[in-house]
Amino acid sequence: MSMYNPAHPGEVLREWLPEGMRIEQAAEQLHISRTTLSKVLNAKSGLTASMALRLASWLGTSPDFWLGMQLQWDLRQAKKLRLPKIKPLKREAVSTVL
Repeated sequence: MSMYNPAHPGEVLREWLPEGMRIEQAAEQLHISRTTLSKVLNAKSGLTASMALRLASWLGTSPDFWLGMQLQWDLRQAKKLRLPKIKPLKREAVSTVL
């Protein structure tokens, strides 16, 4: 049984970059450092909301496209961790204090 394994946004971004474009050139156009872009492209760093806005402007996409991809990747990584057993919260009758 295969598990859904979403791509990191950096992997997808690599496909969007024009062939032959250097990381320095792309970083300059996005007004970010080469290191920041390199970390994203190599899945060493996640996309921030600010980066999603920059990519959306630059590539003609929506920021939600990039943030949604980041969220799916983050959730997948979190599911790989061993979490402690967490008991569901028992909801008492809602008090009138609200």
